[in-house]
Amino acid sequence: MARLSLSLFAFLVVCLLASPGWSQQPPPEAILFNGKVFTSDLAHLYVEALAIRGDRIVATGTSEKISALAGPQTKRIDLGGRVVIPGINDAHYHLMIHSTVFMLPLKGMDPTWPEVTSELASALATAQRGTFIVGETGGAVLEDPRATRATLDQLAPDHPVMLATWTQHSAILNTAAIKMLGIKENEPDPKGGWFGRSADGKLTGLAMEFARFRLHRRMSEMASEEEALQQTRDFLNEAVRFGITSVQNMSEPASPEMYVHLLEKTQTPIRVRIMRYLLTDKNGPIDEGRDLPRNPSTLITVSGTKWMLDGTPIERTAAMRQPYSDRPSTTGYLDFPEKDVEAMLRKSLHDDDQVMFHAVGDRAAETLLNAMDATGGVAVWARRRVRIEHGDGLVPELAARAKTLGVVVVVNPTHITLGDLIRKRYGTARAEQFFPFRSLLDLGIPFALGSDGPMNPYLNIMLASTYPGKPREAITREQAVIAYTLTSAYAEFAEMDKGSLEPGKLADLAVLSQDIFHIPAEDLPKTESVLTMVGGKIVYDAKVVNSR
Repeated sequence: MARLSLSLFAFLVVCLLASPGWSQQPPPEAILFNGKVFTSDLAHLYVEALAIRGDRIVATGTSEKISALAGPQTKRIDLGGRVVIPGINDAHYHLMIHSTVFMLPLKGMDPTWPEVTSELASALATAQRGTFIVGETGGAVLEDPRATRATLDQLAPDHPVMLATWTQHSAILNTAAIKMLGIKENEPDPKGGWFGRSADGKLTGLAMEFARFRLHRRMSEMASEEEALQQTRDFLNEAVRFGITSVQNMSEPASPEMYVHLLEKTQTPIRVRIMRYLLTDKNGPIDEGRDLPRNPSTLITVSGTKWMLDGTPIERTAAMRQPYSDRPSTTGYLDFPEKDVEAMLRKSLHDDDQVMFHAVGDRAAETLLNAMDATGGVAVWARRRVRIEHGDGLVPELAARAKTLGVVVVVNPTHITLGDLIRKRYGTARAEQFFPFRSLLDLGIPFALGSDGPMNPYLNIMLASTYPGKPREAITREQAVIAYTLTSAYAEFAEMDKGSLEPGKLADLAVLSQDIFHIPAEDLPKTESVLTMVGGKIVYDAKVVNSR
């Protein structure tokens, strides 16, 4: 009996030692040590080193501890004291795909009509007949009574011309541009947008909201294959140079199908999520991208749907609860009534698809929250992570409701540079409550960062952590990095795989050119990555980090 027990014990020991939990793990394939590694994990915010096996982090800790794990074949990367952060995840981006056009060299974001016409005259003197000429303008040109189709026809009868606000929410076109973009004289207004018309029903050249978005799509479709591929390569090259390892891209201007094709063809080195951005015709939404697989490749995901609920303060189309201070005759525009928003929410439930809403004005935000309450409230939505993109109008009482409903807010720090214009549009008192940052964090609302403009994440970190004109809403640099990494991953249901540098998570990271947590704020935008890794693979190397 004793011999039997001893034999059984020996058998069990052999089995245990042979099991995965008892066998010694192979050495990591790479270690990064002697650094200042910001993990985005509040429990262990900084470590010195980490180890990578396959596409995952397997250990973090001191340089001594991690170096002891290395084997003869382990790649050793000496950080030399440099800062490492989780790969930036830009939660709101638009990859611009468009045909080659002549861009007017306009100065500033709000040129005047005389400045535009002067540059247009210079362009017409050199541009070949038929060249598409585009000028990026602000509200001043949009509101100038001289800026019409008829005037542009007189100035440029032989060239298609489009003057588009930099927001991409409105444009003024001449006849040649209207024809080139396939707009008929009797073109019906798409739902959620409109074409300007004179008393006799003739197009004035103005296109707003979903009418403008349709033009943007057609310009992307006019791009040649090589133009589109080069623009995609340029975007990817810039991303890895900044240490951006994930981008959540709204499918505007191009279609989801086009983006998948371009990213597959260019063999994207970073993770790209493509969210459907549905256009409309006179009958309603044009559903697209539904036949695409959720994961066309390891690094490409197709999921989520974005809706535009209102416009922007530039055109005074952001939907407000009170009139605009500088034009009391308007409160802006809701692109869709509340019943339509309820239908959008119900469809997201039916499709088990995350839904996100562009909501800038406080009336747009309130309409969404009302629609969420009408379609089930907290019981239905608390865990669905409905997203508000921008969230400028989440004033305190609306922000409290958003918190209860589990809303995630994605903000864009470059938008706060419009402070003077916002005070003009909304009035000083109301402007003080708009564009909340710290207030949202203090409420416990998941708060992610996206660029929605210049890609540079360190510019956005500078703005978020200084908040020009309203420093009480500034957040810390550490909070800004967490918003750009872990919370951005949370905003796409990916926080279990990425967003922080912890064992078991994907080895997506950036080694930075300077210490973003201690340099002067004005130096932050100069930051770049000197080594970017996605899934443990080096996708960008400036050749300044020692490795062997």
